[in-house]
Amino acid sequence: MIHDHGETMTQRLMPYCGPAPAPDQLWNSWNFDPVVLAGIAALAVVLVRRGGSERRGPAILAVGALFVAFVSPLCALTVALFSARAAHHLVLITVAAPALAVALPLMTRLPASLSLAAVSAAMIAWHLPGVYDAIWASDRLYWLMQAAMLLPAWAFWSAVLSPGFGAEEAMRRAVLIGGLAGIMGFLGAILTFAPDILYFPHVGGAMTWGMSPLADQQLAGLIMWVPGFIPVAAIAGRMVWHAWRRGFAT
Repeated sequence: MIHDHGETMTQRLMPYCGPAPAPDQLWNSWNFDPVVLAGIAALAVVLVRRGGSERRGPAILAVGALFVAFVSPLCALTVALFSARAAHHLVLITVAAPALAVALPLMTRLPASLSLAAVSAAMIAWHLPGVYDAIWASDRLYWLMQAAMLLPAWAFWSAVLSPGFGAEEAMRRAVLIGGLAGIMGFLGAILTFAPDILYFPHVGGAMTWGMSPLADQQLAGLIMWVPGFIPVAAIAGRMVWHAWRRGFAT
């Protein structure tokens, strides 16, 4: 999106995914940006060629999740509703990133604690109102922040889902996964119980969708807190189960 000096303030503040759709416009609000489509297609080719047949399922899931996040009407809905933005983040962190990690592990030698710190910092930065306003106004910053969240999440899941670990390592990984769940729950709680509106760019969109801006913000918190927390906590629980079984076996 290239801007010139003759643009209005509204045009200059138009986020990457375009104008906020009304309910009757949602299913016409697909993002067919050729760069995004080419990028997802190229990633699909890499995953298929390097992943092998045993990783085809996770590869398809990863590509599908990225398609939902950046091509489907969810992209446009993130402009209207902050709760859709929360769902968008969950698609990336809890679906696309772990699927990518299984299909094509990334930076497996990077300590999981370091990648957890990086993805946590990116998630917190996304939720700072000043940073969020800047992301809204800049396509470059939008993609930089998407990468800042997705890449360390990909590396994190690559580390904690890698095979060949004993009981002690399984417990350590469970603690790290629980840390990610805790960060998501913490952010969700802040959004749920915040007494005032934090993200003013969504005021008009929320009202168009028949919601108060504060209710939209609270819904975003609940999405981060419950649908986001549960699958991550379930993976952590599975790690604990592996640790118990392997510890019992020895």
